Amino acid sequence: MNRFTYLVAAIAERKLAFFTIFFVTIFVTYAFLYIIDFYPEPVSEESVTEIEEEVSAADTTQTVTGVTSPEPIETVESVASLPQSITIEKLDRTVPVNNPQSREIADLDQSLLSGVVRHPDSATFREDGNIFILGHSSYLPNVLNRNFQAFNGVQNLTWGDMIYLDSADTRYTYRVNKVYEAKASEVVVPFTPGEARLTLATCNSFASKDDRYIVEAVLLETETLDT
Repeated sequence: MNRFTYLVAAIAERKLAFFTIFFVTIFVTYAFLYIIDFYPEPVSEESVTEIEEEVSAADTTQTVTGVTSPEPIETVESVASLPQSITIEKLDRTVPVNNPQSREIADLDQSLLSGVVRHPDSATFREDGNIFILGHSSYLPNVLNRNFQAFNGVQNLTWGDMIYLDSADTRYTYRVNKVYEAKASEVVVPFTPGEARLTLATCNSFASKDDRYIVEAVLLETETLDT
């Protein structure tokens, strides 16, 4: 007789004692778990609701205290403080002004393809300082992208000519004070706060070493635009 057959025969002879010990052990274990509140209770609708509320509260806490999303590049408030277009009255020309945040030369040059560019380190309308705007100037006979001629003719401006910068809701009027030509290495544009001023510069690219025409102007007045 092998061991398994022997075990079955032994249990059969003492089956009453075996089952009594088995059920007593189960009962004692169950009672102990019940006393220490480790007894697995059935899930009721109320329990499901409580669990869902706890999960919802945990998600809300994570949203509030976790890593916040990056702020948008331009908020509604910041857009109002940035120039959206420039109008040079003498040249009868209005050009969109881009406001990139990147200082990478490639990004700034890319932005010049769709308008002129306010340098990201220069002032905004929220502070008294120098707004520095660069734009292409090209006299090639055939130019498909007119933004390459955005600042054509600025060298012909003279003292007293008017330049207008428009934000989302305000027009800023500047008077030309000075126009001159300078080498790129000699152009120094102060960005420190002070008098509200405007500086325009022509450029082939932000890394170009070519001579540039510089226009310096001062703020005369502001006017709320009709919206």
